[in-house]
Amino acid sequence: MNRPRPTKSHAGEHTTAGPPGGLAAVLRHDLPASVVVFLVAVPLSMGIAAATGAPLVTGLVSAVVGGLVAGALSGAPLAVSGPSTGMVVITAGIVAEHGWAATAAITLAAGVVQVAFGLLKLGRVALSLSPAVVHGMLAGLGLSIAVGQLAVVLGGTAATTVPDNLARMLTTGVSWDAVLVGTLTVAVMLLWPRLPRAALVPAPLVAVLAVTPATGGLDVARVDLPDDPLSGLVLPQLPAGSLGGVVFAVLTVAVVVSVESLLSAVAIDRLHDGPRADLDRELVAQGAANAVAGALGGLPVSAAIARSSANVAAGGRTRASAVLHGLWIAVFVLALGAVLELIPLAALAGVLLVIGLRLVGVRWMRALWRHGEFSAYAVTVVGVVVLGLVEGVLLGVAVAAVRSLHRLTRATVRVEAEPDGYRVVVRGSLVFLGAGRLVRGLRSVPLGQRVLLELHLDFLDHGAYEAIDEWRTGYERLGGQVEVDEVHDTWFSKATRGIPALRKTPLSPLPRWFAPWSHWQQQRAVTVPRQRDDTDPMIRGMDEFERTTAPLVRPFLAELAERGQRPRQLFITCADSRVVPNLITTSGPGDLFCVRNIGNLVPLGGDASVGAAIEYAVEVLAVETVAVCGHSDCGAMKALVNGSARPGSQLHEWLRAAEPSLIRFHAGESDLPVLEHLAVTNVAQQLDNLMTYPAVREAVAAGALRLVGMYFDISAARVYLVDPAQAALRPVRA
Repeated sequence: MNRPRPTKSHAGEHTTAGPPGGLAAVLRHDLPASVVVFLVAVPLSMGIAAATGAPLVTGLVSAVVGGLVAGALSGAPLAVSGPSTGMVVITAGIVAEHGWAATAAITLAAGVVQVAFGLLKLGRVALSLSPAVVHGMLAGLGLSIAVGQLAVVLGGTAATTVPDNLARMLTTGVSWDAVLVGTLTVAVMLLWPRLPRAALVPAPLVAVLAVTPATGGLDVARVDLPDDPLSGLVLPQLPAGSLGGVVFAVLTVAVVVSVESLLSAVAIDRLHDGPRADLDRELVAQGAANAVAGALGGLPVSAAIARSSANVAAGGRTRASAVLHGLWIAVFVLALGAVLELIPLAALAGVLLVIGLRLVGVRWMRALWRHGEFSAYAVTVVGVVVLGLVEGVLLGVAVAAVRSLHRLTRATVRVEAEPDGYRVVVRGSLVFLGAGRLVRGLRSVPLGQRVLLELHLDFLDHGAYEAIDEWRTGYERLGGQVEVDEVHDTWFSKATRGIPALRKTPLSPLPRWFAPWSHWQQQRAVTVPRQRDDTDPMIRGMDEFERTTAPLVRPFLAELAERGQRPRQLFITCADSRVVPNLITTSGPGDLFCVRNIGNLVPLGGDASVGAAIEYAVEVLAVETVAVCGHSDCGAMKALVNGSARPGSQLHEWLRAAEPSLIRFHAGESDLPVLEHLAVTNVAQQLDNLMTYPAVREAVAAGALRLVGMYFDISAARVYLVDPAQAALRPVRA
């Protein structure tokens, strides 16, 4: 039986499905997710505060403000904010120079600047980041988180950088009690999702709640909260020192936390299928949070990958999880700190270790490698791990920019000898920087030949155009013949049309993406034959595909080959050669699962071939639509009306399956011509026949499948929908 297609989740990729479902959904998804994020955020927040040299309570204040203020106003609902990890070194320097009270004032001012950034709509700049850089940033942060938490699992403490963490692991002794706690936590994290109905409770929460009492007698470090959390609060004071130095500090804080928040928001969008981030609103929310955090004496706030990815992994659906996590921090730290202090740090580290490693998506590595973007990904990963978030992203952006510039200036020139002349194939983007190599290739063609200049161009600037045109002019002056054939776009033709005096040969009216079967291509005077005249047309077509179309569709088909077909429609139509399903539905490879037979029939009582295709499409591929498409001038309908199929022939036996259509045709009335009326009636009958197949009937009853009738008027090149009740035609309206 067909059911709605589930959303698949891969390692390193988590999804949320559908819109928020009210209070019930919040209680089921966001509430447990908020507890997980709360458990992760408490030790992280205090650790960041300790690393900056600020009082521990400042990290907790920022965590509360990040949840309540940034969470409530956030433009990225699933992002969770708190003390900024990317600001540790910068904050420590500001504290050392200006003192903590002045640092709080600088944080407050930076928040006001961030609000201005958001109101000026500067957030959209983050959308221009290459996906390779975004995924590299996620992987780099995931590795950084994993290495830091591995140090904790081994019984040590996490440093702020990967090199420092590696050094600590090599020089610090191992606590086997902590290793046991961390190992048990990782095991629960990995095994819990495999159990039935495990999605009802997130694995991180189960891991912490199960491991904490089970390891109560072990000698391991546990969460340590201040005895009097409020005693460390310091109100902001105006900084001393030069105005320029203070302004520079404010702008530094504002820019770094803004960049970290925007990068996190863009990255989190890659981890779920929920609402996309409003980056300008996110800047305003982060600015408001920093202004409040500074006013209360807290650390700079930003959206954070560790907390946000934990939120998505735990099943968070709305901003309620971020807000509630801030509330839990406030309540537990002030009133229930003793409960939190039972939790082993190694258990929290085990949770973060698994979450961090899941951010390293092997599937994305393969995809980026195929598309030639792995260099930007790898540089970003290494940069984030070794240098830090902002530095790594800047390095990745630089590599992506250099790669794009290389592609823009890269073109290949291939000269091929043919029976009646030469073919020069130029692919890529042609700008003046590559004109020299282009001209060298063109000049290698012997004089006095027939030359087909085949252009597969993404871009052609005026300098490169002039180089081609000057060579063509000179070559033809010396007795040669040149035909310019533009395959995928008309850069050369458009340039020539703009300079009428330079027109020398007829121009292609359209890019040749329909070749070789389009009518205008068959009517053109081609000076260089692509194949001998006695070559089979199908062989010529395959040769054309290999040369012109295959390079364009190869990456897409490679992806389909890897992940398998996922069509959404089963398309049942006639075997007539004039009906091209992908053309009339504007679809491509992987979109339609097709069944073609004489008369587009779905036999009553079942036919092994048709029935197998229907069952496979509905039960295995889980298609959402089954379409039956008839057409005008159908030979099968003519044979039905005239009885011209030879008795005893295979065709005669097959068309017996269409007899219910003929009976229905004689019982109805229509203003349509006879053959057209019969073809439309036949479509309506086949829709009824489909309902005799159990797989179809059950899927339709479950609301997971719909049946659609279509009619293609070949001469008018027009598609209609068929009203099965009236056997009438309706125009298609999207």
